Amino acid sequence: MEIRVLRYFLEVAREGSITHAAQRLHISQPTLSKQLKDLETELGKKLFTRSSFSVHLTDEGMLLRKRAEDILDMVDKTTGEFKALREITGGDIRIGCAESDGIKYLAHCVKALQDGYPRIRVHLYSGDTEDLAERLDRGQLDFMVISQDVDLSKYNYLKLPAIDSWGVIMRKDSPLAAKDAVQMDDLLELPIITSRQGIREDLPKWFTEKVDRLNIVATFNLAYNAGILVREGLGYAITFDRLINTGTDSELCFRPLTPVLETKMYVIWKKYQVFSPVAGLLLHEMKTRYHPTA
Repeated sequence: MEIRVLRYFLEVAREGSITHAAQRLHISQPTLSKQLKDLETELGKKLFTRSSFSVHLTDEGMLLRKRAEDILDMVDKTTGEFKALREITGGDIRIGCAESDGIKYLAHCVKALQDGYPRIRVHLYSGDTEDLAERLDRGQLDFMVISQDVDLSKYNYLKLPAIDSWGVIMRKDSPLAAKDAVQMDDLLELPIITSRQGIREDLPKWFTEKVDRLNIVATFNLAYNAGILVREGLGYAITFDRLINTGTDSELCFRPLTPVLETKMYVIWKKYQVFSPVAGLLLHEMKTRYHPTA
């Protein structure tokens, strides 16, 4: 299976047309059709269903698309790293990020690095911790910023000077908005919107044995979307402060939990990881800025 053919396959999958893909790839349609047919023969599976004007992925084709995207992402990352070895004038750094205002501390380091190396590019990936950890473990990310305890058996880490405070996002016309803080029992009968990670990791620490009494009506992995659900009256979102607009121009407000629930932030990377030169520079900047004695 050649890298070039995988790129051809992905282009056809994206375009939904062999003709359009051939034009974008600057090769003839018969040549592209033959390459795809040879790929299907090599794998022993039909990857496309074809009609007069378009092609669609089969179940096997969908599987190959996901694998091909991962493979090519790794190939491009590796190619970029070897190019960067020649001289550090730029390069790419890939970071998986939890949603948090504390990302600003990472941004400070990136800005300092780009001041000296303007051609450095940083790619941020947002998502569930499990999804991002899988990408980190496969080598598709250089670092990951998390808001939970670190698995010390797999990762090295730096602690960021950030603490996220948990609370409830609600409409300003909600009865709870009259309170300065929200207690556990205030939430037990209300429709709750929370992150999937919060259900697994954080809420059980605060609600303890009462966590099963929560009426969870929706989950999310991006707080912005949760804010829309709250605004439209679907429920109350339990999340970090400073992620959703609760200013004077907003229909929403934030009330902290009491007793206080806080979460620390860490930058993690795989143990024994060999960094690209630019990723190594970012790690040095973070250590110098936040852990000068490390």
